[in-house]
Amino acid sequence: MAFRAFVTVATLLSFSASAEINRLKLGAHLGANSVTFRVYSSGATRVEVDLFAAAAAVNEVARIPLDRDAATSVWSATVPLSQLGIRGTIYYGYRAWGPNWTFDPAWTKGSGRGFVSDVDSAGNRFNPNKLLLDPYAREISHDPATKDNRDGSVYASGPDHRLLDTGNVAPKGIVLQDSTTPVEARPTTPPQEEIVYEVQLRGLTNSDSSIPATARGTYRGAALKAGYLKSLGITAVEFLPLQETQNDTNDADPRSANYWGYATLNYFAPDRRFSSDKSPGGPTRELRKMVAAFHAAGLKVFVDVVYNHTGEGYAYHSDDKNTYNLISFRGLDNPTYYLLTSDHQSSFDNSGVGGDYNTANPVAQDLIVDSLDYWHATLGIDGFRFDLAPVLGNTCTEGCFHYDKLAPATALNRLAREFPGVPLIAEPWAIGDGTFQLGNFPAGWWEWNGSFRDKVRQSQNKLGVETVTTGELATRFAGSADLFQANGRKPWHSVNFMVAHDGFTLADLYHFNSKNNNQPFPKGPSDGGNDNNESWDQSGSHPDQIKAARNGLALLMLSAGTPMMTGGDEFLRSLNGNNNSYNLDTPFNWLNFTLTAEQRAFQGYARALIAFRRAHAALWPADFYSAEQLHWLKPDGGAADGAYFDNADNHAIAWTIDGGPFHDPAGMLYLAYNAWSGPVDFTLPSAGAGKLWTRVLDTSIGMSSKTITGAVYTLPGRAVLVLTKK
Repeated sequence: MAFRAFVTVATLLSFSASAEINRLKLGAHLGANSVTFRVYSSGATRVEVDLFAAAAAVNEVARIPLDRDAATSVWSATVPLSQLGIRGTIYYGYRAWGPNWTFDPAWTKGSGRGFVSDVDSAGNRFNPNKLLLDPYAREISHDPATKDNRDGSVYASGPDHRLLDTGNVAPKGIVLQDSTTPVEARPTTPPQEEIVYEVQLRGLTNSDSSIPATARGTYRGAALKAGYLKSLGITAVEFLPLQETQNDTNDADPRSANYWGYATLNYFAPDRRFSSDKSPGGPTRELRKMVAAFHAAGLKVFVDVVYNHTGEGYAYHSDDKNTYNLISFRGLDNPTYYLLTSDHQSSFDNSGVGGDYNTANPVAQDLIVDSLDYWHATLGIDGFRFDLAPVLGNTCTEGCFHYDKLAPATALNRLAREFPGVPLIAEPWAIGDGTFQLGNFPAGWWEWNGSFRDKVRQSQNKLGVETVTTGELATRFAGSADLFQANGRKPWHSVNFMVAHDGFTLADLYHFNSKNNNQPFPKGPSDGGNDNNESWDQSGSHPDQIKAARNGLALLMLSAGTPMMTGGDEFLRSLNGNNNSYNLDTPFNWLNFTLTAEQRAFQGYARALIAFRRAHAALWPADFYSAEQLHWLKPDGGAADGAYFDNADNHAIAWTIDGGPFHDPAGMLYLAYNAWSGPVDFTLPSAGAGKLWTRVLDTSIGMSSKTITGAVYTLPGRAVLVLTKK
């Protein structure tokens, strides 16, 4: 059944005041009496939309040719609902022809009629045997691989696969009513006060017996943890990717699961696997309710997003230009959505994940902006962390990579313009040449501060192996002005962290000298993972391991910048030394809230430490400290000068922060860090007439209040001290 396409512009909805957001009105839009399909393809010579009454194992109910707008390269059709013959949910996908596979009216599914080549000189990879997922679909029916269809090669081009039709098995877009429900009032925590808790959504509750069994591992279950996270003291939860990724086979093939989700199939659709309601529209509704629950608790919701590559994959073989998967972007417009080599025959990879997304192309960039706007304005997400973010600063559209933080047309700068005030957090490195850009992002961007992580780890674990000066530590503790101040940014643009999802947990950082990834299932094996972790098992001393973890968390929470902790670090979660558990969707990798006495004690320490940070504004300055506000001291009480800072033999430093300018109730804070193995005597400054120093924290014993009457405090080796005036 087929209908001649016609376009009714009035049925298309626009949701943003910005002319740069959703400018092409792409996607499927359901009106009162019709549905409009709009998809971009600059190289196609024919595009059809196939409509289905079910998600899989059925033939299309209708195939409708789309009309091309020559000015925009948008293909569109508006179809009356009365003529579809579908009652209920409408599933859809596209078939496209182009110069490398010309349209032949005699073509049928599984036919080679019209075939010229798998890829032409312009990089086109059209193949009408591959049903293509709409990049703007608001939800999708299922993943490319499922427990019933484990063979992903059906989506491939190349001589062995090009005639395999995917219509019965391919993921399909789901036509949903456009939402007009406004986002509830968002939390208003100032950026300098943020404390971020990074966690994988499924792992947050999947082993939590306090959550109803039907809600564990879901958006609904995560919403039920809002109270716990609020009690911990964090202000924002940052979930690993929630956009659709290949994970339908995780349970069927748990030894090679995609747990973390860093290979996005669709940038609009919430991942159905995280929803207890998997009916059409259910994942979207449940995600919105989760966000509302966090907002009601006063917590922001950040989401990790992956716009440097997609889940469509890359070349099957390095010497084979023909065999690539055609699931969505590549089959619709390969040269637009992907960065290609200069001969247009292969993907260009400068991120280490197989092939870069073409972030400099205006239409590919539109998709980034449009999907972020949808997740922010419609789904209520408050901020975003960008995986391998230097790819967003690329100015090349083919055959090269060139990062330029000042070029206004890059995705980096466009996002800063389009989303002012929205936390945009960069992972400021990738693997390829020119991709390490820590401190070199434009105004408006926050960054994961890997230098903070590395220097603090080295000072704790690598003295005598790595050179770490007190000057370098002081710079990190004070907000990393060397990285952020010259760019017009603030201390809170530095996202400080000791550990993240990829790498050791906080406990394992001090329990293992090297990664332990080759463990038997379900603890491994996990390939990859950094070989240089700046870790140390503290010579096997368990009390020293606990103290080291207290130190790491303390230095994180006492430093200027935005602290980020990882889920479970508050109770010393361990992965037994596995530092790359991306492939383990197992109870071993989920947070286990059945705690030992030692874990409960550390959880109490973490709560108290976070509460102390939040109570003392001097620890989270809105701007970099002035020389009058912060003073660096040697252990003998004298001012730390350049000679002391630069001497690599010095491993102890103290500093005072004047609380007056910050209206801090302490009046003044005294902090000291002894990275040396033995005790160090710190001569204390005068507390002033009628005042005494009160100890709040000595990590050799934990959070412990005591009035200090002497002029010298002996701080044991490898410990942190905090005093306040009383």
